[in-house]
Amino acid sequence: MQARRAARELALILFSQMDNIQNLNKWDFQDIVLKSVRTLTNNSADELKSSVSSILEIKEFIEEYESNHPKNLERPIDVSNVPVSIPTTAEMQDKLDELINIAEKTMLAIEIAEMATLEENSDVKEYIVKITDTYKKNKEEIDEQIKKFALGWDINRLVRMDKDILRIAICELVYIKDAPLKVVIDEAVELAKKYSTEDSASFVNGILGKVVIENNLK
Repeated sequence: MQARRAARELALILFSQMDNIQNLNKWDFQDIVLKSVRTLTNNSADELKSSVSSILEIKEFIEEYESNHPKNLERPIDVSNVPVSIPTTAEMQDKLDELINIAEKTMLAIEIAEMATLEENSDVKEYIVKITDTYKKNKEEIDEQIKKFALGWDINRLVRMDKDILRIAICELVYIKDAPLKVVIDEAVELAKKYSTEDSASFVNGILGKVVIENNLK
């Protein structure tokens, strides 16, 4: 995973604390980044723990299905069951999809944590600082663009996560300009899918598309 992808995810957590860190300097961000890493890994750990019940349910289903299968019902009580084919059901697919999603998020959190703490002045930390400094210097202009294109929405009432995802992406698109437009937008959409509401991905994608046109970005 690229360092900037990790930086975007950690920056999103950091932005949730933005109101309290306006006066922090570059080096103060070290502690904030560490706290963000801990938040990300702790959330993933909690989700992983909660998935244990789903794993146990699947295991219990398999064991009962095997025991109640005609092949095993015909066998003597004192012998072990033989393996049988298991039908794929929608319910089991949903449970497995949930477990896969949790596993992927946990692996991502571990990877981000490893990259962010690999060295004191890593590329991840430097890019987080760049994004945050850029937003602090251009806050009014960035929020004004969100307000302009979020027609019918009061920027103060937007889902905080959506607003912060847009702020980070606009920092990269309009001011930093170090990454391809498609990469920035695609990863902003992915963050919306992962952390925000059901409609957030299309909302974020639509706003950023208008930002690209408005600023003649290529």
